[in-house]
Amino acid sequence: MKLEVDSVTFKKQKTDLMVLLLDSEMTFCEVKDPQLKKILEQLSKRYSKKEINKEFSSSVTIGKIRHILVLHTSLITSYDIAEKIKILAARAIDHAKDLGFLHINFLLNGRDAPNFIQNVVEGIYLGAYYFDKYRKEKDTFSKKMTVVGSVTSSSLKSCRQQLNRAMLLSECINEARQLVNEPGAEVYPQIFADLARRTGKKHGLRVSVLNERSLKKAGHVGLINVGKGSAHPPRLITLEFRPSKPSKTRLALVGKGITFDTGGISLKPSNRMLEMKGDMAGGAAVLYAMQAIAQLKTSINVLGIIPAAENMPDANAQRPGDILVPKNGKSIQVDNTDAEGRLVMIDGFEKAEEWKATHIIDIATLTGSVVRALGQGYAGIMGNDDNLVKSIIESGKSHGELFWELPLPEEYRNFLKTPYADLNNVGSSYAGAITAGLFLQEFVPEKMNWAHLDIAGPFLFDKPWKYYKAGATGFGLKTFVELCRQLEK
Repeated sequence: MKLEVDSVTFKKQKTDLMVLLLDSEMTFCEVKDPQLKKILEQLSKRYSKKEINKEFSSSVTIGKIRHILVLHTSLITSYDIAEKIKILAARAIDHAKDLGFLHINFLLNGRDAPNFIQNVVEGIYLGAYYFDKYRKEKDTFSKKMTVVGSVTSSSLKSCRQQLNRAMLLSECINEARQLVNEPGAEVYPQIFADLARRTGKKHGLRVSVLNERSLKKAGHVGLINVGKGSAHPPRLITLEFRPSKPSKTRLALVGKGITFDTGGISLKPSNRMLEMKGDMAGGAAVLYAMQAIAQLKTSINVLGIIPAAENMPDANAQRPGDILVPKNGKSIQVDNTDAEGRLVMIDGFEKAEEWKATHIIDIATLTGSVVRALGQGYAGIMGNDDNLVKSIIESGKSHGELFWELPLPEEYRNFLKTPYADLNNVGSSYAGAITAGLFLQEFVPEKMNWAHLDIAGPFLFDKPWKYYKAGATGFGLKTFVELCRQLEK
């Protein structure tokens, strides 16, 4: 798909489909053609009065415009204006595909349009993505499309900057989605490591990979124990971005990279186990966030850490009741081998401490409990620093990634007690997302700002959601890129 912005006037447009976005308060497009202007004014009033509950689509004979599609934000009630624009932009592309149109034009010459160019681009790019790698029939049509945003000449420069940034970010998100959507047989720890090396080489990131021998030597017990049952040994992957000027801020992003999670000896039910190919969605978000950060060149130090393993139940697998002792000396009884993500995240924390991080953010598809509490639209967030938690929530909200803060009450730590070790790796049948956060907190280096993101809800959908097709969403990536901008300040 080719995307661009230009300052062509309405009368000179030559396109298969002209898309007009309407809103009751904001002006996204301005039309001077008397006949069409009258129609739009009437439509806007009818949409505002909720007399129409669908898009307006019509063949026209205005100049060289073949067809017009009118979309009003009142068609969507659940989201803020930025998310509405993304959803409508994605709908417009689907509409064009249904009609067989290859040249689409969004008229964005209105007063408020320049502030939403990035949202239009994200909606188009993310909405057009479809995982068809293994299908005989490919979506070749979208690749042939040309989409033009017609803006005012005065806003052309800033709109082009927004376009470039949004395209870069959207491409990274779609690459993350592609990785998560791949079958577990195609993505295992070594594949993850090879991909990180290629990414680092292409974008100037320093990449390090610890294999099973290096992990044992370094004392990283989480990955070793979780990965014992797999034919594919674990890897601890790091990608480092260094800014051109020294910075005191050192942000470590730790992404859970369980490439397939059977639950190990504590085997999961077979129903929907196939989705556990996405148990590395946190790691994918970190990998491609690092790619975006390297291209956008943030001014802070960032280290992406991906503890990658496959949790399988063979004769060598760790058993319920096994005890392991991480570097900080707190022993852990493995009560449930399906609570493996928190074990490998410890190795990521240890690597962040070696790197002398000032901030640690971990992202993981960690608990089903958070989905039962918040549903799929929200990720859970916990942490030891209010300012960091608030910054993450605001960063996510500005990009349509929503987080809800959960507490870390000290009294719930009692749920992690066991007579055989300092900690159990699971709590009681209640507050599972919170006890998982409390468990991780035990291994956060002292005096370090930390936040934990549990994305088990929004990482993947089995049906379309907002502007995403069914499948992975790349959730968390946009939040990380925006957070880097906030920490720069």
